Amino acid sequence: MFVLFVLLVIAAAVLFFVGRSQDRTGLRLGALGALLAGLFAGTASCVHIVSAYEVGVPVTFGKVGSPMTPGLNITSPFTNVTTFSTRPVDLNLSDKDVVEVRSSQGGVMYVELTVKWAVTPAKAVELYRLAGSEDAIQQRLVFPDSREIIRNVFARHTSEEGYTSAREQINTEIGDLIKERLAPRGIDVTTVNLRNVKPSDRLQDQIDRKIQQQQATERATEAARTAKAESERRRIEAEGIARANKILNNSLSDKVLMNQCIDAFKDAAAKHPVYAVPCGGGTGNPLIVDGTKN
Repeated sequence: MFVLFVLLVIAAAVLFFVGRSQDRTGLRLGALGALLAGLFAGTASCVHIVSAYEVGVPVTFGKVGSPMTPGLNITSPFTNVTTFSTRPVDLNLSDKDVVEVRSSQGGVMYVELTVKWAVTPAKAVELYRLAGSEDAIQQRLVFPDSREIIRNVFARHTSEEGYTSAREQINTEIGDLIKERLAPRGIDVTTVNLRNVKPSDRLQDQIDRKIQQQQATERATEAARTAKAESERRRIEAEGIARANKILNNSLSDKVLMNQCIDAFKDAAAKHPVYAVPCGGGTGNPLIVDGTKN
């Protein structure tokens, strides 16, 4: 715009002098129009408008100035302004950008993750010095640092923690480290979402074999527990029978046996008129019971 201003001023001067020498009013009017257009172009070259949700970084003759806020800003005609959007940007590490990581056990996994970040307006100058442009911020800073941190965090955990038990903890660790790394550079990381962790084919085979071994161990443990319970039940039952037999043996004296014998054969004699009852230890005389008498 400043170059246009210079050209229009030169054109206005030429038209004015030619018009005066030839006494031509049209050339003088053309000179006036060129001068007004030049003034407008010169004014426009000293004004820069920063859009909403943007921050500008002015550079004049290689010297970086202070960040420019949204709105109308007065600058030098020789100033070049680089703008950065302050809206949140999503970095999706998936598909061809999926991160290959290794656990502390050496298992390979593939991680899909999203990092939501935005430029901190007050540190736009630092970002300009580090990256130079808005696209370069993600490619030079957010992308490589995020991948490095993801690999380092997963390397501290086992494979099982990585794809099942500790995913929430790992997500928190990754988010905290990325924020800590990028915040001093002027990048505000608002959200880190660990979307998916997929084991490699080899690791998946190891997982399946481990699950099968665990299931077999659980079945064997349950069978051993059942056998132990059955053995304990039988032991208790045998001890109860033994105690009952002992009590019975201690209570059966000769007199008791004699009485039980007599009672039993009385019942039998009720069905037979005369019944010989051998009682005692076999040395006594048999007892003759008349079944027709009470």
